[in-house]
Order: sequence, then C-alpha cells, then structure tokens
Amino acid sequence: MPTIKIIESIKIDVYSREHPPPHFHAIYVEYEELLLIETLETLAGYIPSSKRKKVIEWAKEKKELLLENFKRLNPKL
Repeated sequence: MPTIKIIESIKIDVYSREHPPPHFHAIYVEYEELLLIETLETLAGYIPSSKRKKVIEWAKEKKELLLENFKRLNPKL
C-alpha cells in the first residue's frame, strides 16, 4: 500500500487488491475516509472536516496521479 502523499500528518494511500470504484484512503490518526477519485465524494468513513478540506484541495489537482496509481496497483479492475 503505497503512500502517495502526506499532507499535515494526513496519509494519502492507494491500495492494491482493491474494489471498484477507483478511490483513495485519507488516514489521519484514528480516522480514515475513502474518497472517490473522480468526484472526491466520500465512499466510506470520516476524517475531521478541516483535514478533509486539505485533502480535497490537494486531490483536485492530483486526480490523474491518483487514478494512475489505482490502475497500476489494480490492473484487473
């Protein structure tokens, strides 16, 4: 599970052997939120809103990078 980025202690991870739709994990202390790459909507979980805003700001500019990593790690999807 490569960490793509760390934003103020928030880990952005993309896992292998995942399920569709393409998504990434934002992990902050005991919180974890799965966000859809395409729309940046929440698929599951929760992180505090102040941290989520930082993730969304970064992810808006990095959708292509996130999707490339998801596809590379999950080639059968």
